[in-house]
Amino acid sequence: MTETENVLPMHAVIAEQERICKEHPNNIIAHHTLGLLYRQTGRADEAIRELKRAIELDDHSVESYINLGAIYFDQGDVARALELNEKALSITPQMAEAHVNIGLIRQQEGDAAAAVECYEKAIQIDPHLLTAWLNLTSVCTMLEQDDKAVEAARQAVTLEPDSGMAHNNLAVALYFKGEYKEAKQHMERAKELGYSVDPRFVQGLNAKMEQ
Repeated sequence: MTETENVLPMHAVIAEQERICKEHPNNIIAHHTLGLLYRQTGRADEAIRELKRAIELDDHSVESYINLGAIYFDQGDVARALELNEKALSITPQMAEAHVNIGLIRQQEGDAAAAVECYEKAIQIDPHLLTAWLNLTSVCTMLEQDDKAVEAARQAVTLEPDSGMAHNNLAVALYFKGEYKEAKQHMERAKELGYSVDPRFVQGLNAKMEQ
């Protein structure tokens, strides 16, 4: 039997995790894991139920707060997402992922400067957190802080050379800095890696290259 044949289908994995939770109703990890599986398969209400159960069993379950906040953020309940991430930070102030999440919330609220602070705080805690560099690139590009955007994007590409998003972000940052030749190189690399580059950006960059 090959390794692929040994992999259980998702519905079987979920069924097994449900069995574990039923047999061990006070197992925090089991409920947290089931919540993640439900979220992964688009069953948001059930994911919320299981993550809340994990928090009921252990109100210091930081990862459960983080993941529950992510679900509410996806549903547009920004206030609740913020509350849960702040709760996570009150337990573990050095939780870089929570700082990134709050940065996303601030960015959505239109407070770009506060978002930058959150992303930079996350980077101070964990310089290898790719999402922090990616998001910092995005918000600095929006703020027209071109040098800072390029620097952040280069860090992201260094951390994850095979990230199409990182190459795309660097291409965009370089474009706004006027470095069109290198921007095109990273745009093409993003495409090679399967990233769906905005056709309008491709058109705009090509037009600049022809000038």
